[in-house]
Amino acid sequence: MTWIIGVDVGGTFTDFCARNNANGQTIIHKRPSTPHDPSLAILLGLKELKLKFLFDKKRISRLAHGTTVATNSLLQRKGGELALITTKGFRDLLEIGRQVRPSVYDLQIDAPSPLIKRSNRLEIDERIDFEGNVIKNFSNHEINNLEKKLKKLINIDGIAICLLFSFINPTHEIKLKKALSLSFPHLPISISSEVQPEFREFERFSTTAINAYLQPEVGKYMENLKKGIATNEPSLELNIFQSSGGLTTIERASNFPVRMALSGPAAGVVGASETALRSSFKDIITLDMGGTSTDVCLIQKGKAELANMRDISGFRIRLPMIDINTVGAGGGSIAHLGEDGLLKVGPISAGAVPGPACYGLGGSKPTVSDANIVLGRLPEDLVGGEMKLNKQKAYKAILTIAKKLKLSVEETALGIIGIVNSNMTRAIRSVSVERGHDPRHFSLMPFGGAGGLHAIDIANELSIKNILIPKSPGILCAEGLILSNLQESFVKTCRTPIDSKLSNVQEAITELKIKAKKWFSNEGKGKGNKSLLLFIDMRYVGQNYELSINLGNTLTKSNLPNKTVLKNLFFEAHKRSYGHFDPLAAIEIVNIRLRAISELDCRPSKISNNKKNPKPIKFTQVWFDNKKAKSTKVFERSSLPSGFSLKGPAIILQEDATTLLPPNCSLKVDKKLNLVLRT
Repeated sequence: MTWIIGVDVGGTFTDFCARNNANGQTIIHKRPSTPHDPSLAILLGLKELKLKFLFDKKRISRLAHGTTVATNSLLQRKGGELALITTKGFRDLLEIGRQVRPSVYDLQIDAPSPLIKRSNRLEIDERIDFEGNVIKNFSNHEINNLEKKLKKLINIDGIAICLLFSFINPTHEIKLKKALSLSFPHLPISISSEVQPEFREFERFSTTAINAYLQPEVGKYMENLKKGIATNEPSLELNIFQSSGGLTTIERASNFPVRMALSGPAAGVVGASETALRSSFKDIITLDMGGTSTDVCLIQKGKAELANMRDISGFRIRLPMIDINTVGAGGGSIAHLGEDGLLKVGPISAGAVPGPACYGLGGSKPTVSDANIVLGRLPEDLVGGEMKLNKQKAYKAILTIAKKLKLSVEETALGIIGIVNSNMTRAIRSVSVERGHDPRHFSLMPFGGAGGLHAIDIANELSIKNILIPKSPGILCAEGLILSNLQESFVKTCRTPIDSKLSNVQEAITELKIKAKKWFSNEGKGKGNKSLLLFIDMRYVGQNYELSINLGNTLTKSNLPNKTVLKNLFFEAHKRSYGHFDPLAAIEIVNIRLRAISELDCRPSKISNNKKNPKPIKFTQVWFDNKKAKSTKVFERSSLPSGFSLKGPAIILQEDATTLLPPNCSLKVDKKLNLVLRT
């Protein structure tokens, strides 16, 4: 009997999901996060988990971890002091960027300052052309001069090497890295041809710089975690979750921390997709609301789309990531009055410490959680009674702004809830309406500790009729981790007109397949099925951006579809994205992408159904509007059997989350013990 454990570290709580891989038994656990050292919460949680459920640590075979360390380091500018080495004449490329304003109509806002200061950006006199030919080589003398300049720089934590057209010919980058590794063995070195060998110089430079920037902080964290695991759980296999939706080794995570930029939220999407499919929901919009932020994602036909480029905190990253939109709206989001005197909520959060006022840990500013507890929507006992909330402190915190607004505390609390709901609704519209999808054709899946409290209001705003709440919504990210597989992405730029001979495209695919099969042999040793998903990036000649076309599993197939099929697939994608296509315009292939997936063994969760007729454990007063509080039934979720139905108002309590069922709404428990709410 072996156990698989998923651990998701959030801003407020660290969530654990453990599954017995012999019989499917699943247990969950939550504990407060330790922001100063996230690995501490993981190690303490593992001890608590074993004591709580009395299972032998030797029987833990695998731990999958979703982390926010990389994200937080970037958001808070807590990365390392870097040096950049680039081609002569291009030291300012990172600063010049694309000359795109973050907000076109805001004259005050500007792009964030570069992660590497100008005095630390060094040049080397070399050149490779756009076909990969070496135009100008560099000598050992120039390397020696470069080393002297680097030694003069103070407190350097890492080096980024980004040379022009190295994605076609990486020889100069490899040569530099080899030489500098001998002179600076203690410094991590990131080279763009390893981080992301892909067309577009600025994006490649930016991604590599971010990777180097994160390496010191993430590397230290991974080392602490690795040592802690080795001491306490020496037989444990440790994997880290990537933004692209798959697991990787801790060594690769340390070398390429930029791949972990959206690690935690992406795991939730995996868990949501699997949960929805088990309940026959193929088209859903996820709403992952935690203590600090909310992440939304659109899943169609059971699959979430990947975005190959996105900005995080104003910094451009060119890597495959699950297409998630994040907004600063969580249970800890602080309510305040803006300069215009109007009520605002977020994006600043109270975090885990001091947390919302109701936590009783020193926080005094009003938050969304404080509003929910004042309105009677949130119980005073969380995490199965292990965490007590203080309603009086929450009331006192909201009173500070209620007086200024000349409103009652309850009216102010309702206003806070309304604003945070609007913020989340806008985020959902950005991944649905703005991309040609009608949210009315989707079901909403809220999860995270707070998602079920706000789901109905948000669904009503978007005219969504069905809401699916998983069995354990508060730990769905952790559950998604144990359901995930090993995964690695490969890319090669291969700009080719589609009407020309595609022999070079076929050669590129063969080259990537060789790399993928090597990965299967070394790191991707899952015991389940293996697959190779092929994607072709295509665009009209002259377009700025390309569309990625999924050609499916090519592990056994070797030939490309014919040109007519490729064109039709591109036309479909272009019409879906832009509303039109031109069948006569010239098309070109830009990139070849290959995603290698090695499945890991994980049993489905065991479902134990309670057949008794559940009864409310109590009645409580809940504010649904500003008129008066309503008497509301409170149920324990564990008592609700499949087939059970209920009309609101009601509150459903469980260890990891709370679900609110307003008046005039209904609930039914499906065969998988998921809640289906209807507005």
